[in-house]
Amino acid sequence: MSQLTHFNEQNRAKMVDVSEKQETHRVAVAHSCVVMKPETMRRIREGKVGKGDVLAVAQVAGVMAAKKTWDLIPMCHPIPISGVDIQFHEEADHIIQIEATVKTKGVTGVEMEALTAASVAALTIYDMCKAMDKGMELGPTYLVHKSGGKSGDFHRN
Repeated sequence: MSQLTHFNEQNRAKMVDVSEKQETHRVAVAHSCVVMKPETMRRIREGKVGKGDVLAVAQVAGVMAAKKTWDLIPMCHPIPISGVDIQFHEEADHIIQIEATVKTKGVTGVEMEALTAASVAALTIYDMCKAMDKGMELGPTYLVHKSGGKSGDFHRN
């Protein structure tokens, strides 16, 4: 394993200097999910949640989260995001799968932005439905794929 670049000579955390890196097209895809009662899923599907359209709000929250990742995660760089897409897929009658795709043309990757987008979309679903289902479970959340940059492509097995 190569030496970690997030530590200075005093072994303290630092923001990595990316000023000499090459600009490339970069894409990251992250996954999360929300496990809930079938009744909760039915109410989301039928638009019968008192706070509004759950997936529409979660979609916007995920996009906003990707754009604000640098403000939430201390060592993340503010980067120009060129695209964010959040997709939802129902599994069985009680699971919502979340897939967040983030793109940029820049000098550092968007893995953290994709992971943040997926996580915040899941948290938003929980927030909007917690009054009827406090036992919902979030996750697992993980990186599915990333491309671009010096370290090359990654595909989760």
